[in-house]
Amino acid sequence: MASKEALLQAVDEHENQLLTLLERLISFETMSPPARNTVAIQQFIDAELTQDGFETKRVPFYEGDELLSAQKNGSDAKNYHSLLLNGHVDVATVDRDSWHTDPFKLTQKGDLLFGRGVSDMKGGIASFIYLFSLFKQLGIDLPGDLRFQSVVGEEAGEAGTKTLLKNGETADFAVVGDTSNMNFQGQGGVITGWITLKSPHIYHDGNRAAMITTGGGLKAANMVEKMMVVIQALEKLEQYWGITKSYPGFAPGIDTINPAYIEGGLHPAYIPSEAKLWITVHFYPDENVDDITHEIENQVIAAAKSDPWLKDNLPTFKWGGDSLLADKGEVFPSLELDPHHPGMQTLQKSFTEVTGEQPTLGMSPSVSDSGWFGYYHIPAVDFGPGTMEQAHSDNESLSFKQLLEYTRIMAAFIYDWCHSKGEQ
Repeated sequence: MASKEALLQAVDEHENQLLTLLERLISFETMSPPARNTVAIQQFIDAELTQDGFETKRVPFYEGDELLSAQKNGSDAKNYHSLLLNGHVDVATVDRDSWHTDPFKLTQKGDLLFGRGVSDMKGGIASFIYLFSLFKQLGIDLPGDLRFQSVVGEEAGEAGTKTLLKNGETADFAVVGDTSNMNFQGQGGVITGWITLKSPHIYHDGNRAAMITTGGGLKAANMVEKMMVVIQALEKLEQYWGITKSYPGFAPGIDTINPAYIEGGLHPAYIPSEAKLWITVHFYPDENVDDITHEIENQVIAAAKSDPWLKDNLPTFKWGGDSLLADKGEVFPSLELDPHHPGMQTLQKSFTEVTGEQPTLGMSPSVSDSGWFGYYHIPAVDFGPGTMEQAHSDNESLSFKQLLEYTRIMAAFIYDWCHSKGEQ
């Protein structure tokens, strides 16, 4: 069996294989939205993994989308650590007119690779699959189990990773190869919610004068206008959070409440009898969804009770969901990092071995599927190539030098972690 040193040497010697693989992944137009377009890429990845000795399973998701999980059994799995690598194959929507190159054709200019998804996050996926191929080519049999999840839905807040983990897939440690600019990252959480105001009666707009004029006598309200009471209550809570809450690794005020979308009314001939506000809430890693939503509800209800009309027609709430596209709701749980976990320490050792530097531990300003590992109590880290500035951007690019360095780090880490003995 080849040594770790031979593996690291092979990463550089066969770098064209990595480029060819990334080029193929980029060629699949897996934009989300519209989504429902990932079966072909999952079939391609399935064939690659099968060729490399993995047992694969494709799980139906939404029509036109599939989840893929794979495992290569370790030679002594009972005694050695298992590892799970995770990545999403859906990419952000493309405005082709804003691109200087074909977004679905990998283009190299010097050190930069251009194409939709190179940073977010087909670069990370290509690195994983490339390493699986090298393990096969070099005859490297790992003692610990090696698992891989190629998921769908991260771009639209869909529960791809959640579905696989809920089905019982687990490991001693997990790495989500999403965009982190080579930093070790945890994340805060995100949840969306709908706040609804509804009048028990519908009125023609000709009744507005009777509603708003002294002596008019009609006890009624315009739900679009009443939504201002809700928005003002949310602004006050958001400001209070910014003053009173903090978490290491985050700039002040990251815990926000964004009134993102509002809908209401039938048409101009009616007084709006219903209005709905869609909000996005960011919270810190040491907070949980139930406490955060309860705090928001209490704030809004208190404001409504101080309003002479809303006190008898209190708002209702609907939180989260499994898809921004299918049911207009999402949840991304938070992920706290444990720098003392053996998996983190091994990854840090591999990073230093390859780069000669210490990794940066921090918190992502965005969210990824890594939070689901925290939710299911699987030690994990988000660690991938590419920068947040490039994710979702026009003319998305990735440094090939960084991708190769990432691949060497992951090669050393996979080798060492799956050769380290687990707890008995």
